[in-house]
Amino acid sequence: MPVGTVLAKGTRLEHLVRIFEPQVQICVVNRPRDSAIDAYLEAAASRLGAGLRQMVNVTEGLPAASLPDLPERQALVNDIALLVALYGDLLGCEHVALRLEVTNQAMCPRFHVDRTGIRLLCTWRGPGTQWLEDAYADRRKLEHGVLGIGDERSGPVLSPEGIRQVPPHAIALLKGSLWQGNAGRGVIHRSPALPSEMAPRVLLTLDAVWDA
Repeated sequence: MPVGTVLAKGTRLEHLVRIFEPQVQICVVNRPRDSAIDAYLEAAASRLGAGLRQMVNVTEGLPAASLPDLPERQALVNDIALLVALYGDLLGCEHVALRLEVTNQAMCPRFHVDRTGIRLLCTWRGPGTQWLEDAYADRRKLEHGVLGIGDERSGPVLSPEGIRQVPPHAIALLKGSLWQGNAGRGVIHRSPALPSEMAPRVLLTLDAVWDA
């Protein structure tokens, strides 16, 4: 099968199953912004530190006590529970490695492919994850950039026309190189530049755990 970054997208949660199609490398389901989550993170972002990492049961989600006790906290707790349950059902796992990343700068600023199976990402605050279409990429030069020189100049990006971005609040499933039959493939992606007026960025990452 030829290498290629095929996008599947939709507006209904059932569209997420398309990530299992062999040619699909990224699946994005758009969702409307949740004003309650926006309000909570506007108030709570400065109290979240660098975020948190927990292993959670897919039937329980993240305990509310893990987050600052401010108005509208339950909206974020509920959305995390929804995403954890959806992801656990899709991957058939009972536990999930959950990361809530809170950052004032790009965490992974260079285009790369994750050595994972299928990962879920959701950005609630700040710009969403960027990904690169294969037709505009040179995989041989991934992560070989020179310090201080961006991907657009150091080689892996053949044209910026191929750079796409996941919208905020959307659910994104990214297929990595360790997914069965996906060696040498996987969606090429990076953390976006973060304007100071949009900081901090708040991002949820979920990875399946089968041997907890």
